[in-house]
Amino acid sequence: MHTSVLLKESIEYLNLKEDAIVVDCTLGYGGHSSEILKRIPKGHLYAFDQDEEAINSARERLSQIASNFTIIKSNFVHLKEKLQELGVTKVDGILFDLGVSSPQLDEEERGFSFHKDASLDMRMDQSQSKNAKEVVNTYSYEDLVHIMRVYGEEKFAPRIAKSIVEQRKEKTIETTLELVSIIRDSVPEKYRREHHPARKVFQAIRIEVNDELNVFEKALASAFEILNIEGRICVITFHSLEDSICKKMMKEVSSLPNELKNLPVVPKELEPNFHMIKTLSPSREELKVNRRARSSKLRVIEKVKE
Repeated sequence: MHTSVLLKESIEYLNLKEDAIVVDCTLGYGGHSSEILKRIPKGHLYAFDQDEEAINSARERLSQIASNFTIIKSNFVHLKEKLQELGVTKVDGILFDLGVSSPQLDEEERGFSFHKDASLDMRMDQSQSKNAKEVVNTYSYEDLVHIMRVYGEEKFAPRIAKSIVEQRKEKTIETTLELVSIIRDSVPEKYRREHHPARKVFQAIRIEVNDELNVFEKALASAFEILNIEGRICVITFHSLEDSICKKMMKEVSSLPNELKNLPVVPKELEPNFHMIKTLSPSREELKVNRRARSSKLRVIEKVKE
């Protein structure tokens, strides 16, 4: 079963009133959405997901709590348009949990895990065409190095990319464990002892397959637009690239422009529209029971004016 990361903290900092309109951009198996729904008996929850299996499971779970929810089968990059189609232009709370859910990692056939043998897939939305097999077998050496360095922060990217390119000349790389074997043989023994050598590469390929960073950046920009005054956005990130995008964008909307910083009094209309509320990491207790929380971080921002 998937354990939602930073569950208590994210729900607390959403600061929900009972009639709030709330968006869970990452429904998954309904962990955060369940807790949101309990707190908004007179409000409405809109939840986004692309994964049919997760949607079916979450719908059943949420239905046992209340009926004031709508599940939207779509990538959250379409946040604004999909809500507008339902007549919703403003909301009181928005949650992003950018982790891959445990069931997705645990299901062998999804190809997210470097511990289990499966076809190279890694698609969040199984109706899209691009998958991990295409990335591994068709991307140029330069592109493979780029995604491993930028999305995976993998220092042995050139060696791994070279091995992949050489191997696929012999035969198509079909499975997760074939790729793990190539990665393992490409890095020094000491590195293999210190880390699972495939972790960063698999992360990089998953981000590329699902265009995760661009999607998040666009969605967060939309979230800023549709938030009501006193509404809050909570974002749970799981690696430094997501977190740096989140931090940069939140800082931009909550900071004074440089030319105003030295003014003794800033006119109210020129003050930022947003105020940073909190940045926090999981508690020691949570880390003991959920290892997948170890790299997570929660950032919270509130809209204070239009």
